[in-house]
Amino acid sequence: MSTVSCSDSPELESCRDEKAALILKFVAIASILIAGIIGVAIPLIGKKRRFLRTDTNLFFAAKAFAAGVILATGFVHMLPDATSALTNPCLPKNPWSKFPFSGFIAMMAALGTLVADFLSTQYYERKQEKQIQAVRVESVDLASEAGIVQVAGKESNVKVFGEEEGGGIHIVGMHAHVAHHRHSHGSGQEGCDGQVGEYSDENPHMHSHSHGFNDDDDESGIRHIVVSQVLELGIISHSIIIGLSLGVSQSPCTIRPLLGALSFHQFFEGFALGGCISQAKFGSVHSMVMACFFAITAPVGVGIGTGVSKFYNANSPRALMIEGILDSISAGILVYMALVDLIAADFLSKRMRCNVRLQVVSYIALFLGAGLMAALAAWA
Repeated sequence: MSTVSCSDSPELESCRDEKAALILKFVAIASILIAGIIGVAIPLIGKKRRFLRTDTNLFFAAKAFAAGVILATGFVHMLPDATSALTNPCLPKNPWSKFPFSGFIAMMAALGTLVADFLSTQYYERKQEKQIQAVRVESVDLASEAGIVQVAGKESNVKVFGEEEGGGIHIVGMHAHVAHHRHSHGSGQEGCDGQVGEYSDENPHMHSHSHGFNDDDDESGIRHIVVSQVLELGIISHSIIIGLSLGVSQSPCTIRPLLGALSFHQFFEGFALGGCISQAKFGSVHSMVMACFFAITAPVGVGIGTGVSKFYNANSPRALMIEGILDSISAGILVYMALVDLIAADFLSKRMRCNVRLQVVSYIALFLGAGLMAALAAWA
């Protein structure tokens, strides 16, 4: 593929100013870095503050807004840019003008993300199953050492919790306690309440348990872990690409609108990612590493782009091809993550079904986020 330059549009050529562009790039690095840090930090710090915790309706609605921003980024910003690059007249007509490569690559990237999502979930499920088996073996060993307590004077056929077929009770620890309460809740409002029972003087053996809105806490925990890691990979790859695109530009007319748009969407991408990290319940060090890695990726991309801008020709056929392919991959990943792991996971949950007010607010936030990010395409 030739590296010969295709000429810029007359408007961009007239706006070319390397000194002004360099100043704007430094401003962009600072602005994008601060926006990313604030966005990803709010959910991580907020889990210790009542009004910013990840189980509040406010966070739920804000996450819906962020999901709309990510969805619009993939559909309205990345995919059209990829199509524009791969259908540029500078590229050979055969094969680039004969087949819709941008859509095809985005589709394959989305399917590839699905496979990665599935394999990651399988891996963590097997890992958790091994941990549960180890706990069970340890519990059985402890029970055998402590002995089995025989239930005396029981005349009915009803078993008490932990009782075996022979009438004994195994001491099986925390997992059995959780298993005892993992029963099927009633449908309708009773199912939405999610309460097992209340502790009272008349019934001292009943406990008040808040089951939340997940049918299976273990499975939900695995999904949060997988979603946070796959989302981080998708956002990081996308952030590098947009950072490079801004860094190699020598036109202030191009950089100014990009600066605001990238800061805006970096903040909300960080918010969505921070929420997923918080829900995954990683350790403090793990969460900090993931958050910092996200925050610095786009600014590093801008710095790399600035460093190579002297000899990098963004308008060569080879550069256009690489940019178009990478933009298509980013679009596919972002669209998949927004629709499947953010929007569908939250909007089809029991919590959403049981709260009409939350439904209305979340849908408004979703469409507002998508609409505002799409509107920025008019300038960037």
